[in-house]
Amino acid sequence: MPSRDAIISAARSWVGTPYLHQASVKGVGADCLGVVRGVYRDLYGAEPEQTPPYTADWAEARGQETLRDAAMRHLTPIAKSARQPGDVLLFRMLPKNPAKHAAIQVTDHHMVHAYSGHAVMEGILTDWWERRLVYVFRFPEGRN
Repeated sequence: MPSRDAIISAARSWVGTPYLHQASVKGVGADCLGVVRGVYRDLYGAEPEQTPPYTADWAEARGQETLRDAAMRHLTPIAKSARQPGDVLLFRMLPKNPAKHAAIQVTDHHMVHAYSGHAVMEGILTDWWERRLVYVFRFPEGRN
């Protein structure tokens, strides 16, 4: 596994990148998944699979845990209670919908993420976010 410091540094290097749906280019544009994809590339050199096009309402429209399933293929699932800085967090925005927001935890109470209308930021893991956290993953020891 890459060091936690390397993961956190890579995540923070995306801060300030403008929000752009489906993008993953540091300093140019990224969405929440784009940040995780970019950090993965920073750590391993390439992404493990091609990301298909997706609409802003993909989770609601499909009703499938697409984001979780992709994470399961390339990251290591861990218990929410075991999470640490450097781990990938997935959030369910509405109770009955699939997870559709991703972030990287960078301190015990902060995460790096992007969302519509806002550049990539380091934000606080408030109770609002904690209630929506449903899956936690760790970057793998070696590239999948």
